[in-house]
Order: sequence, then C-alpha cells, then structure tokens
Amino acid sequence: MSDDAAPPSAAFVRVETIDPGYHQVTFDNPPLNLYDPEVETRLAKIVERLTADPTVKVVVFDSAHPDFFIAHHNLARVDEFGAGMPTWFTLIHRLSNARFITVGSLRGRARGIGSEFLLALDVRFASQEKAILAQLEVGTGIIPGCGGLQRLWQLTGRSRALEIIALSEDYDAETAERYGWVNRAVPDAELDAVVDRFARRVASFDHAALQAVKETLNQEAPSPNASTLLATNERFAELLARDHVQDRLRLLAQSDPATLYDLELNMGDTLGPRT
Repeated sequence: MSDDAAPPSAAFVRVETIDPGYHQVTFDNPPLNLYDPEVETRLAKIVERLTADPTVKVVVFDSAHPDFFIAHHNLARVDEFGAGMPTWFTLIHRLSNARFITVGSLRGRARGIGSEFLLALDVRFASQEKAILAQLEVGTGIIPGCGGLQRLWQLTGRSRALEIIALSEDYDAETAERYGWVNRAVPDAELDAVVDRFARRVASFDHAALQAVKETLNQEAPSPNASTLLATNERFAELLARDHVQDRLRLLAQSDPATLYDLELNMGDTLGPRT
C-alpha cells in the first residue's frame, strides 16, 4: 500500500508500506499538526483501507514534525466535524478492534485529541527528550470530549487520570511512562530504531496468534461504551459553546503566527496561574 496515486489531501496524512504486514502512517499538517477536518477525512480513509486488508499485522503512527505529533483539535472548525464527531468515533472504534497491532511513535506534543488518539492505540513509545503529553481541556474551560475521560484511567488508574485532566499541564515522557500513559520512554536518537524493531518483529509472527491476543485482551478491557462517549462529547460541545470560551478562541485566532507557535509550544505553562 502506498500513496503513489493518492489525491492532494494525502499531504495531511500519508501511509507507507515498510514491509509485508508492516505499515507506517505519518501525520503531516504543518505548522502545528492540528486535527483538521482534512486530516480526519484522510485518516478515516487510510484506517478503512488498512482494516479491510487481511495482510496487515502492525501499523505505526508517527509525525513528520518534531515539535508536534497532533497539537490538538482545531476548535475553530469544530462545526465541520459534525455533531458528535461520528467519523472520529468510527475510525477509533476500527483501530481499537482491528486485527492488527497499532503503535504510536511519539515525538513532539500530543495534547487533547492528540493524546486521545494515542490512547486508542495498542502500544505507545515516546522520545525522552521531545515527547510531551497533555489533556489541557479543563484549563481552557472544556473537558476531553473524544475518549480521554474513558480511556486514560484504564492506563493510569483513576487518581492519576484525574490528576492529569484536572491539572491541565504538560507531562514529559518519563513521567508518562511511570504513570502508564506510554509503554516506554527512550532516548530520542533511539526512538525510530526501537519502534521499527518492535514493528518488524511483530510483523514476522503468525497473524492469527496476534489477532487472538488482541481480541482476548479487548474482552478483558473492552472499549468505552458508545453511548457514554457520545454523552461526553455532547457535554464537551456545550462547554465549548459558552461565550467566554468562544471569546478566548477568537482572541487566539488574532495572534500572529510566531506568537501562536510559541503559545502552542508552551501551552501547558501558559494555561497556569501567573506567579
């Protein structure tokens, strides 16, 4: 599978066959790798193709931009995703229940929906020096609306999930590893090799055995209930629609590109109280 004949929208997300059974999906939506509608449309098509291919054993998701994996949801365009974000929840359900193993290779910032995407994957590796994870929604007057409330606690436990979400600040890779948010934090220079070794080794094994392992684990720790996810997304939308939240978004949209980029790099600190 390759993007040789892919449409222009392929620039936002691209897929490459590394080896038989091993594929890599790369987010490439500069400058911030925002989760835009175009990203979602392209990602949904890729996930649909991969889940329909019985030869796929492992899929790695990474970013072309070292500062950002997925910065966050593009809240300025939230209406374009549709009420309840049906495409998002369909593609995440497909990934969670796919026959293949899904791997996140995290370099840069994964906040909000970026973190929620990683939470829906099977395995996560992170750069010690360059990975940052956060659920900053409460700090902006909203809540995680795309599965973070339901999935984070399954990895970290309830108390740490509440800490992460209520505190609304950035977490480095080593803390995320200690909390169970990621499987392993490794030196940045080794990240690609560690992920590649994992993926190639998994891709060399029997497909039916891999599928059986994932299906059995999913039975023990099932995906969040669809109605609960929808209800949470509705609460997210209600909070987002409030006037003071919208005023903040409009003010943010007026920032010049350099100021906005710096804000995105340091958002965890920016949201905190001034001292």
